[in-house]
Amino acid sequence: MSSEKEHRVSRRQFLTYTLTGVGGFMAAGIALPLTRFALDPALEGGDEQEMVAVASVDELTEEPQRFDYSFEQEDAWHTSEVTQTAWLYLDGDEVVALSPVCTHLGCTVDWDSNEDFPNQFFCPCHGGRFEKDGVNVAGTPPTRPLDVYEMEVRDGTVYLGRPISRD
Repeated sequence: MSSEKEHRVSRRQFLTYTLTGVGGFMAAGIALPLTRFALDPALEGGDEQEMVAVASVDELTEEPQRFDYSFEQEDAWHTSEVTQTAWLYLDGDEVVALSPVCTHLGCTVDWDSNEDFPNQFFCPCHGGRFEKDGVNVAGTPPTRPLDVYEMEVRDGTVYLGRPISRD
């Protein structure tokens, strides 16, 4: 019996242990849902960007044309309207959609803007050049072709998605 007396818990110790345990469970019960609420948008997998209507096929010619389009983009807690640009043209019956972003350092290319290099995409930043189909001209700074957009044509309308890298 003497060993039982040595292991007895005083009233004060019992209340300390009980209140600490209950307080810990209450804190965890509040902290876990708040943490999940705060981190959930950042941990969600990025949904595929939906296809955005950009132009009517009737508007396109065999000469590349610049089309600006906008869509809503959601980044975790923030929704914003994003404006992007694409160069569209017809290659026979096929629609071609090229990104205007130079693959050298990310400047914006323009079609047929340099008198010395007609019928080419030209990057004014470092003299990068691309053929009509977006293939980089040898001997210029870009080392790969312009990106193409994920694209589909439905009911006479061109829809674009994300840019796809061509290596």
